Amino acid sequence: MKFLLKNYDELGPLVRATRKSQGMRQDDTAEGIGVSENFLAKVERGGGTVQWQKLFQVLTELGIQVEIDVPDAAASLLQTPIKQRGGAE
Repeated sequence: MKFLLKNYDELGPLVRATRKSQGMRQDDTAEGIGVSENFLAKVERGGGTVQWQKLFQVLTELGIQVEIDVPDAAASLLQTPIKQRGGAE
């Protein structure tokens, strides 16, 4: 199921729900991913000061993919190509 996130604090509940749906405890999940339980708790609460690299580490390990819809005009200005959905570049 896809969700349109309007701000950062909407991501936390999705991370928490995903973890719980996989039957994972917060402490075990954090240890398995290689982040602190405190960090994972901040992610799940929608903490605004979360470090992006660690956030994407958590999302990747839980199987959450981040998809962003960028206007075509902005995408054409990218100096380094980024894979588009479906694998096209």
